[in-house]
Amino acid sequence: MDEGGSRIRRRVSLPKRNRPSLGCIFVAPTAAELEPGDEGKEEEEMVAENRRRKTAGVLPVEVQPLLLSDSPECLVLGGGDTNPDLLRRMPTDRGVGDQHNDSEEDMFGDYDSFTENSFIAQVDDLEQKYMQLPAHKKHATDFATENLYSESIKNKLSITTIGNLTELQTDKHTENQSGYEGVTVEPGADLLYDVPTSQAIYFENLQKSSNDLGNCSMKERDWKSSSHNTVNEELPHNCIEQPQQNDEASSKVRISSDMNRRKSIKDHLKSAMTGNAKAQTPVFSRSKQLKDTLLSEEINVAKKTIESSSNDLGPFYSLPSKVRDLYAQFKGIEKLYEWQHTCLTLNSVQERKNLIYSLPTSGGKTLVAEILMLQELLCCRKDVLMILPYVAIVQEKISGLSSFGVELGFFVEEYAGSKGRFPPTKRREKKSLYIATIEKGHSLVNSLIETGRIDSLGLVVVDELHMIGEGSRGATLEMTLAKILYTSRTTQIIGMSATLNNVEDLQKFLQAEYYTSQFRPVELKEYLKINDTIYEIDSKAENGMTFSRLLNYKYSETLKKMDPDHLVALVTEVIPNYSCLVFCPSKKNCENVAEMICKFLSKEYLKHKEKEKCEVIKNLKNIGNGNLCPVLKRTIPFGVAYHHSGLTSDERKLLEEAYSTGVLCLFTCTSTLAAGVNLPARRVILRAPYVAKEFLKRNQYKQMIGRAGRAGIDTIGESILILQEKDKQQVLELITRPLENCYSHLVQEFTKGIQTLFLSLIGLKIATNLDDIYHFMNGTFFGVQQKILLKEKSLWEITVESLRYLTEKGLLQKDTICKSEEEVQYNFHITKLGRASFKGTIDLAYCDILYRDLKKGLEGLVLESLLHLIYLTTPYDLVSQSNPDWMIYFRQKVDKDVVNRLYLSFVLYTLLKETNIWTVSEKFNMPRGYIQNLLTGAASFSSCVLHFCEELEEFWVYRALLVELTKKLTYCVKAELIPLMEVTGVLEGRARQLYSAGYKSLMHLANANPEVLIKTIDHLSRRQAKQIIASAKMLLHEKAEALQEEVEELLRLPSDFPGAVASSTDKA
Repeated sequence: MDEGGSRIRRRVSLPKRNRPSLGCIFVAPTAAELEPGDEGKEEEEMVAENRRRKTAGVLPVEVQPLLLSDSPECLVLGGGDTNPDLLRRMPTDRGVGDQHNDSEEDMFGDYDSFTENSFIAQVDDLEQKYMQLPAHKKHATDFATENLYSESIKNKLSITTIGNLTELQTDKHTENQSGYEGVTVEPGADLLYDVPTSQAIYFENLQKSSNDLGNCSMKERDWKSSSHNTVNEELPHNCIEQPQQNDEASSKVRISSDMNRRKSIKDHLKSAMTGNAKAQTPVFSRSKQLKDTLLSEEINVAKKTIESSSNDLGPFYSLPSKVRDLYAQFKGIEKLYEWQHTCLTLNSVQERKNLIYSLPTSGGKTLVAEILMLQELLCCRKDVLMILPYVAIVQEKISGLSSFGVELGFFVEEYAGSKGRFPPTKRREKKSLYIATIEKGHSLVNSLIETGRIDSLGLVVVDELHMIGEGSRGATLEMTLAKILYTSRTTQIIGMSATLNNVEDLQKFLQAEYYTSQFRPVELKEYLKINDTIYEIDSKAENGMTFSRLLNYKYSETLKKMDPDHLVALVTEVIPNYSCLVFCPSKKNCENVAEMICKFLSKEYLKHKEKEKCEVIKNLKNIGNGNLCPVLKRTIPFGVAYHHSGLTSDERKLLEEAYSTGVLCLFTCTSTLAAGVNLPARRVILRAPYVAKEFLKRNQYKQMIGRAGRAGIDTIGESILILQEKDKQQVLELITRPLENCYSHLVQEFTKGIQTLFLSLIGLKIATNLDDIYHFMNGTFFGVQQKILLKEKSLWEITVESLRYLTEKGLLQKDTICKSEEEVQYNFHITKLGRASFKGTIDLAYCDILYRDLKKGLEGLVLESLLHLIYLTTPYDLVSQSNPDWMIYFRQKVDKDVVNRLYLSFVLYTLLKETNIWTVSEKFNMPRGYIQNLLTGAASFSSCVLHFCEELEEFWVYRALLVELTKKLTYCVKAELIPLMEVTGVLEGRARQLYSAGYKSLMHLANANPEVLIKTIDHLSRRQAKQIIASAKMLLHEKAEALQEEVEELLRLPSDFPGAVASSTDKA
């Protein structure tokens, strides 16, 4: 072929694929329909056919089958719905054909003949015969069509490609498919499975317009003729001959109105081939396309199931089976516990009622919540908010669910610290899972109410629901839930906790059902240790405990003095083969106990995973810029480390990873670990029944011992509480009494509670007069418990007092409305200062001080460096914790708060300049963990101040300045590392490693190969690599979606466009 011909062949060429034969689309005849002797003839022909194929050394290629719909007016090529029975009986040639030939081939062989001898001409003749059927048979077209095609096409056509020639063979016995018996089609396969990808796209487009095929317009015919002309121009003239019958056939078709309504099969075939010749072949995975189609179908089925409220839950609790596969792949969960199944199938859950459920720690509560969240995102197509108590847990959950988001097509957004958008981005198609801390969750709900989008929130999940009774954070959580209950009838609330007692109050507040179980995947045995005797806790025993055993560890005199509590004996029974946690009363005690234990451990412990422990030390040095805590340097070689808030985030994360993988086998820790990330152990030891100087609460005790026993690893979990004789009675009461009740702190936390609530209610216009506000208060958790909590004043009096205080402070203004001569109603509206405070979520105790400081700052704002701005964004609530040794300032009678705040500003300023916590820690003689908490607090407060200033025009200058400062405080690293640190789970040390390895942007990370990443980055597990890549992909998708939304917004016609209004008026 000449140059032009080869050029076209290159463009339309594809790897050879095995196509199903033409007969595949027709139902195989039954045994009764086959004539005697057909079977023998068919076998002989199959043998001959196979011999010809072997001789030619090529695979058979047949034409794309034709699908017939129920009516002849709707003849469709290669598209439409497929009869599943037909698919099951479809034969294929895929036995040998799974080996793909990589050589290129022309789509039509060496030529595509449109002449009388071509396949198209034969189909055209066949169509003409059909056209000539008597008119009175018109209404029996289904039957006629089926017979005509099954008898004519199947008896006439079979195409085999040998080399580059296509020869037509006529064989009346082709319909006998006994030679293919037992061959089945893969699930999800369709008639387009092996069609060239460009032609598949054509048929998919054709399918969309199949309903309009009966009304063929002149435009369509013009398009076909022009497309044919284009092909004729491009193809070599010696390869194409236009058939004379074409015009004649088309003129015959236009004679009859019936023919006008029908699209010619020949035209479809021509269009398909010419479209195939012209189209460039997109590169995509067929298997992936099939999986996506299957997933989409299952989601639709699940959605219909939920809407119909039937008991048929589909493949996986109303979710696609892909979700089950992902849990097995990402989390190793093959099967749910019985209680999880029971909980998910509760009538209250099916009816979308609010639900509280309570189980012991490590019982698998989170999995139930995750499945309910996925149902809401995928089936109900609503956004979901998950509220968690701490930033570390938020980031852990983001890492765990980003992979699901990428695979199932939803966004996972982080709302913690200074991260999060207000209001959240409104997505075009995909839904969002917001994972937030308590404070950020409150701000998110406020912004959704303000923008009228609260109904888009289908589900709110609250972990550690018992925290509703803990100080100002509990008050914030209560406000969030009360607003959702008041403003949205469609949002479902799910609360879970391991330590709930007065559930009735919470049920009444949340209008929720309650489910509980005492299930634990691993049995937990509780012990008490007094002197060298260990007792097992037994509720049936008279004094609550029974003798278990004596410690038989041989102690030297030195060891007895150093370890009077026999910690070494208790620990060495477990480590290094199993893990152990030792809870200590204070941070300093954690470090001392870790060092003491290591002094008395044998040298054998040094050899256990020696190489991995060296890697941990090396990585700790890297993230500390060569600095390493001397305590950790001595303890890690023994597999021991301490864990408390004095560590930096990078250090904590690295140590937790080492513990999870078994490199470290013992943590000495404070009680915060019990409520934080999930780090279970074989044995949990409580060093004393105290947290700091306060005696242990039942809730705290249950949370700590709940870490004992790792599902899937341990067969049993043990907890040992060490106590002195003097504490024996208190401890016996502790282990037998019920869990503590949780009570509302809405009024107790005055400025962060009830006042903040009233300000936001009026600012959001949820309730603007006294009656409405009082009605709202009756629906809160405080309102439910008012008889218990209020002794001196009534709820009405407290409401009136709080509103008066806010009005006097200049945050609210009161308007008087006379309803009648006797009745007067007081309405309230929010002032500019009030709105700024509410939008910035500023503690009302400091809002007037902040305003005054910012106002004074305008008089002489120093921009030579960031110091002045840093001072203005240093958190007020951390000032009391600062103790600078500046006696000279005290002698001059300078305000102590101002001095302390300035001192903290110096710390932050130095940190931003040097970006090394260790150096700053030494310079200011402060714990590095405290400095990091200061930095996190400053970043969060800077974000609040920014929102505060956005509401006040006089502070316009701060808006631009604080955006950049907030970013610097959030990441506190060199500018080039900031894009990498946007990815959840990537802290400074890891970002530096990635940057050095060449991963310098979000795109680099999103396209990284986990296997390559593991080899390139030190001490990075496969699970972490996959989580980092999934988080990066999620961020990239979010940014792309935001840009697409922005483009559409710019191109969209404004709703208030004058022409649009006029045209709609004309139509009316």
